[in-house]
Amino acid sequence: MSDTELDLLVLGSGTAGVAAAAACAAEGWRVAVADPAPFGGTCALRGCDPKKILRRGAEIVDAARLLEGRGIDPAGLAIDWAGLMAHKRGFTDAMPQRIEQHLDSLGVRILRGAGAWASPEVVEVAGERIRARHVVIATGAVPRPLAFDGADLVTDSTGFLEREALPERIVFIGGGFISFEFAHIASRAGADCTIVHRHERPLSGYDPDLVDALTARTAELGVHLEKDRDVTAVRRAGGTLEVVLDDGSVVAADLVVHGAGRVPNTQALGLEAGGIAHSERGIAVDDRLRSTTNPRVFAAGDVADSPGAPLTPVASLEGSAVAKTLLGTDTAPNYRGIPRTVFTIPELTRVGLDADEARVAGHRPRVDASDTAEWFSNYRVGETAAAARVVVDEETDVVLGAQLLGPEYAELVNVFALAVRLGLTTAQLGDVVMAYPTVGSDLASLL
Repeated sequence: MSDTELDLLVLGSGTAGVAAAAACAAEGWRVAVADPAPFGGTCALRGCDPKKILRRGAEIVDAARLLEGRGIDPAGLAIDWAGLMAHKRGFTDAMPQRIEQHLDSLGVRILRGAGAWASPEVVEVAGERIRARHVVIATGAVPRPLAFDGADLVTDSTGFLEREALPERIVFIGGGFISFEFAHIASRAGADCTIVHRHERPLSGYDPDLVDALTARTAELGVHLEKDRDVTAVRRAGGTLEVVLDDGSVVAADLVVHGAGRVPNTQALGLEAGGIAHSERGIAVDDRLRSTTNPRVFAAGDVADSPGAPLTPVASLEGSAVAKTLLGTDTAPNYRGIPRTVFTIPELTRVGLDADEARVAGHRPRVDASDTAEWFSNYRVGETAAAARVVVDEETDVVLGAQLLGPEYAELVNVFALAVRLGLTTAQLGDVVMAYPTVGSDLASLL
């Protein structure tokens, strides 16, 4: 049987893969997308979007409780978890078909299977041998393997987002954004949550003062944070689970959730047979996201060892950049000014450089720090955990970065993202007149 000939084979149907496939198919290329899972990838089906839908329920409950005694009686207000999950499925269940219809309208062939290299030129998908001029690997990331007894008893983030009923006691392993976001949702839905983090400082990469404020707010919800503690085992004890920590203590749970990070999804791709260099950080690529060892192969999104953070906007950016390069316009992704957010309540977000990073980059940074808890925008909603750190170049007045903790600050950070990407000064930002009274109108006072 002869090999199938294509111009482009894309492995993975998430944000990066669909962006590359759609752009090339629109130019008349023979394109196929292969994925063993429902089309849509992590963000649309098992990550960002469904998580944000569940968060909305927690936001409603939290908003009412913050105004208790200030004109609002939250008595009886509670999350109906099954109803909230049904609301989530109203979005996620329809997404695979929508994506497939979009690709089909462009003439993209749908392949339901995983791909693995048989040779540097041939990829096998569900028994079919495909010889493509170019291959884009966009298979995303998977939960990091856990090296302790009872790891098979731990649920991953996908499993958490599919639960029809919320258990009473939940332990989250890892002090990163997944654990904090889920704990903020689950605790407001009535669960007793514990986060176990192996280091002293959770949420690395964010301003320590803002993290401290968020962890204090998290503790007020009743979430327990076990810092400097490692999980050594998870075991069954009757109808419950026991999480054993390295100090010998035991935390009882009805559900244990993996929030200890993710790794590139490369294990089943047969990269060695394809002559594709890779490491635990992902596929080795150059600044155009081309494989350093197999020139017909590109990688984009979480599976690529690129400077981009593992974020949906980065995956989209990289997928589009790869498509432009394939279509003749040599393009390197511009990672400048891409925000990243921990969607707790309130949210913690950042963009650009912090002060230390700015110094390393050769700037003379100034940090404009503000405690915004008593500002009108936060007083209005009753939130007391709110602050900002804006990093400015002392010599040029250019905005280098910002970190924000507070309600609606995930929207406000987009203004700072624009400033960082375009190299705007505080004078230019302060000259913009915002609608008042809005969170955006706080901008000038933060500078």
